[in-house]
Amino acid sequence: MSAHYQLYRRSTLGLCLAGALDELVQAGSISPQLAVKVLLQFDKSVSEMLPANTSHKATFKGRLWVYNNVDDVWLFTVKDVSIKFDNKETVKADKIKIVACNGRRAE
Repeated sequence: MSAHYQLYRRSTLGLCLAGALDELVQAGSISPQLAVKVLLQFDKSVSEMLPANTSHKATFKGRLWVYNNVDDVWLFTVKDVSIKFDNKETVKADKIKIVACNGRRAE
């Protein structure tokens, strides 16, 4: 089992990678085991790259609607949200979902 979260597999990049790997497996160009190894490496690389290369922060205000914790992964649904970025830009949304994971899990 991978020590890294698989959250980013649902990102545009992750979905495209999974689709391309599926096509390669279906065409017989790579084995399913190699496809799984590539996805595990993707999980690891994204988990390590984001904290090292991201310095922007945002704060938000809103009404906490729903929260849940399963296997050390928090899911928050917040309504009537105002998000303020460190460049002073503000974005408003009716509802957002936030997934928060323990960043030390992979260590």
